[in-house]
Amino acid sequence: MDSQHVIERINDEIAEVISHFVELENKGYLFKGRCPFHNEKTPSFTVTPARAMFKCFGCGKGGDAIHFIKEHEGVEFKEAVEIGAKKLNIDFHWAEKD
Repeated sequence: MDSQHVIERINDEIAEVISHFVELENKGYLFKGRCPFHNEKTPSFTVTPARAMFKCFGCGKGGDAIHFIKEHEGVEFKEAVEIGAKKLNIDFHWAEKD
């Protein structure tokens, strides 16, 4: 699988990816949980699979699954893709350039 397909799959399966880091509760077409980026008592963190995005209405952070991994794990893009692929059990390695 090439890198673009892996990135698309990680973002398409955003709820699955984020559920490895945050306990999410299914609320119909979206998922809710407590934001991992700030301390909160009432869940304001949402994941919307149909839009392949997350958003916290408490601290304002949002984006796709790759962005979530980058923020949560403190890594750069390539490592975030590798982490996402691993969470989805995708055997993926970056192609070496000649």
